[in-house]
Amino acid sequence: MRFLLNLPPAISFLVVSAVTTAVALAGLRYVRKKYPAEVLKENHEVAAIIFNAFGLLYGVVVAFVVFVTWSGYDDATKNLQMEANEADDIFHITQAFPDPARKMIQQTLMDYAVSVYNDELKRMSQGDISLHSNRAMAKLITEFYQVDEKSVPNRELYGESLRGINKLAEYRRLRIFAGNNTIPSVIWVVLLVGGLITVSYTYFLGVKNIRAQYLMTAALTVTITLILVLIYILDHPFTGASSVSLKPLKEIIEIMQKHPEG
Repeated sequence: MRFLLNLPPAISFLVVSAVTTAVALAGLRYVRKKYPAEVLKENHEVAAIIFNAFGLLYGVVVAFVVFVTWSGYDDATKNLQMEANEADDIFHITQAFPDPARKMIQQTLMDYAVSVYNDELKRMSQGDISLHSNRAMAKLITEFYQVDEKSVPNRELYGESLRGINKLAEYRRLRIFAGNNTIPSVIWVVLLVGGLITVSYTYFLGVKNIRAQYLMTAALTVTITLILVLIYILDHPFTGASSVSLKPLKEIIEIMQKHPEG
């Protein structure tokens, strides 16, 4: 299913909706051939009550999962933006540091940003990442700890830079946590089985106009499919065509490259 993430969202929705709708309509055709509308109408009153109750329950579950996955996607976006912003702040704060510490820290900071952009985020999209996998971050922290505090003219600015490096590490951890926060398999089972039951339930409603029933079943199937695909995309914030924008990090790297000397 991961190949769907690499396709444009519209294509992913179209492909999955076409397959699920075809299967749903085939199931409806089979049931209507076996049971005529007159037979199905006998259970309309009871079936409608159960269908409404089940539909309401399933809708609540789906809405909750969409909210959770969207919140996770939004957190991943904000954490990446804050990480890029913190790197920019540290880069400019260290202008007050004396050489060679200033050059070493700024170069290491740029190496960190480039490693995140070119390597770490790509490995995150493949699920191959850990908190301690970035050597550039460890080197950056080491460079800061080796700076002689007394050599920095502005002590307050030095303290601010230390707080900034701690925040940078924190935003990186939060970004990784957001990227790894996938929906448990049991919830996917509930969503898929619930969707299957919801669509299948429409087969036993004896609508006289079979074309109208085909359209209603197709519309319901497409709607459920679109929501499930949306959940799947949001659950992978750093993967595929709909992944979190890397523009903030790219812009910070360009700023660093244009002003290598601060």
